[in-house]
Amino acid sequence: MEAIETMRHSAAHVMAAAVCKLFDGVKLDIGPATDEGFYYDFDLDHRISPEDFPKIEEEMRALIKADAPFVRQEVSREEAAKVFANQPYKLERLADIPEGDTVSLYTCGDFTDLCRGPHVASTGCVGAVKIMSVAGSYYRGDEKNKMLQRLYGIVARTQEELDSRLAMIEEAKKRDHRKLGRELDLFSISDDVGPGLAHWHPKGARVRIAIEDYWRKEHFKNGYEMVFTPHVGRAHLWETSGHLGFYRDGMFPCMNVAEGEGEHQTIEQYYVKPMNCPFHIQVYNTRRYSYRDLPARFAELGTVYRYEKDGVRHGLFRVRGFTQDDAHIFCTPEQIEDEIRFTVNFCLKILRRFGFTDVSAYLSTRPEKAVGLPERWEQATRSLENALKAEGLSYEVDEGGGAFYGPKIDMKIKDALGRPWQLGTVQFDFNLPERFNLTYVGEDGREHQPYMVHRALLGSLERFFGILIEHYAGAFPVWLAPEQVRILPITSRQIDYANKIKAQLMDEDVRVEVDAENEKLGAKIRQAQLKKVPFMLVVGGRDEEAGNVSVRSREKGDLGAMPLDDFVKLFKEALKA
Repeated sequence: MEAIETMRHSAAHVMAAAVCKLFDGVKLDIGPATDEGFYYDFDLDHRISPEDFPKIEEEMRALIKADAPFVRQEVSREEAAKVFANQPYKLERLADIPEGDTVSLYTCGDFTDLCRGPHVASTGCVGAVKIMSVAGSYYRGDEKNKMLQRLYGIVARTQEELDSRLAMIEEAKKRDHRKLGRELDLFSISDDVGPGLAHWHPKGARVRIAIEDYWRKEHFKNGYEMVFTPHVGRAHLWETSGHLGFYRDGMFPCMNVAEGEGEHQTIEQYYVKPMNCPFHIQVYNTRRYSYRDLPARFAELGTVYRYEKDGVRHGLFRVRGFTQDDAHIFCTPEQIEDEIRFTVNFCLKILRRFGFTDVSAYLSTRPEKAVGLPERWEQATRSLENALKAEGLSYEVDEGGGAFYGPKIDMKIKDALGRPWQLGTVQFDFNLPERFNLTYVGEDGREHQPYMVHRALLGSLERFFGILIEHYAGAFPVWLAPEQVRILPITSRQIDYANKIKAQLMDEDVRVEVDAENEKLGAKIRQAQLKKVPFMLVVGGRDEEAGNVSVRSREKGDLGAMPLDDFVKLFKEALKA
């Protein structure tokens, strides 16, 4: 991974060298590697457009072919300031380097940059490059500063690898959940309502209901109880939980609410909830628990609100209002290891039902600043690790990557394109039980503090829905499809028969529609295919006379004519697949 990051960073230098050679008066900022490729930020009079990409790439390839060495030079601040005397952004970046730290420059060909490195040995090691896009970017990410031009690119070791990568990028564009969301009429985000606030359309809501019904059924089967909690809470609740101290920037501003009347009236501050945990704790605190009552598992599809800023929001992946498949588990120290293993197993079962079989995990351990006794951290971390080993789940350890209040497991899946997504999380919390003074009565008759586990399987329904759309390219499996069956009468004379079949299928809980438009059969079939309907039932005069339906499958094509009962059996088998 370090090798590809080094190549990406070196490619950013090669791109900057090409831009400087092609255009006058270029002011340089920074050019880091990213998870997907690289970029460089420029300030220049010429407005870079996609029409400029080929000549920039040609210049880059010329420098790569020249195989110019990347030469590192350590210099004094004064020497660096002379090199970048006409580069104001570089001078500011130079001033950011702490006193006593090494100042280093890297030169390839005629291009020199202020950089810590590392880089590949020479430009010939960079590989095949492609410029992907250009966008505006405020200097240092501050909208008060000047807007720079950010040029994005990707790099691969060989042209063959690059072509494969570009093909995958094109496939990803076809699967973009924002594009398919419009085409399949699944969801929208309205500027009139506000950015980052999603509307689920009827077809999208059908999918959501299927997800929620399955989610609730499995939770009840696995010993969870459902709760429903408010969307807002008083400021003192968020002060007690620590959110106002640690998470205020991610919360919407408070609402001032008048309570009481006359001389007894007071102004109370309320916040819409960014998380559900303090509310579940309130439910726990309404009664006295014995060790025999634990574990207590509270689950909620709870809608929360977070102030995601401009530049961060992205379709359904980052929104301001979303519904978490949230749960909180309260248990004794003796129960914790079995409970974690049970939770990990449950998470894997849920993810596999949605078609995600490539699952891995990250185990994040105690950071330098942490609450709770070290021995409790050790026990909690060991419990998480034992659960991962017991389930045979591959994992990496992120040393010191846990939250200040406890270690955690992050579950990651790969979609149909091999892209990783973080979904589920299992997270210990030593902090909130102390802040809210949670207790249970132990075998010794004394009060003890329970262990608390935050647990999400899908993350947020909005983000998970976006991932599902892209994973399946909108062609959902039968059990999730918003429209599972579409009946296509060949002429208007079969509409009554089609509606009769629809009523029978609806009695079987099938999501079914009739296409009664005055169109030719071929056009109706194409429309159903565009909407990615799993089954089409063509009904003509002969079908009606025989009491049959002619079945077309999205996956297998024409399956022939059959009695409706036979189709229902076929359909129910497809539901299980």
